[in-house]
Amino acid sequence: MTAVRIRPATETDIPALVALEQSFPEEDRFPVRTWRRLLRGQSMAYVAVSDGEICGAAVYLYRTGTKVARLYSLTVAPSHRGKGIASALLAAGEADARQRGCDRVRLEVRRSNATAIRLYERHDFRVMAQIPSYYPDGETAARMEKPIQP
Repeated sequence: MTAVRIRPATETDIPALVALEQSFPEEDRFPVRTWRRLLRGQSMAYVAVSDGEICGAAVYLYRTGTKVARLYSLTVAPSHRGKGIASALLAAGEADARQRGCDRVRLEVRRSNATAIRLYERHDFRVMAQIPSYYPDGETAARMEKPIQP
């Protein structure tokens, strides 16, 4: 495997981003229309590229008047997991959030997704709340937050 490069996502990446989410539960996948809206909105999306192929992505959302960045989505292709790609995508998003004046990154994750929760805990996120019936299938979400230094 060659080195992984993290770069901002573009609209030409949308087909690969849709394909990347095929391992997600169907109700958690973004359709093309949602990806277009995310790439044009008050957000920042990153892709991880290895050997010319998108193997990971992260989307961060921003709201005017708040210093909280929201990690909206993070995924790494199953064949590329365990190689530090999620960590690199987290670092890119935190750097962008810091540049925008944010002092925290917040996210929601399925309570059953122990692998993701461990990843976030290794990156100093802490559970701040449990949100019952957060997901369309009724599953509870863990809301996690990490302070970042300006």
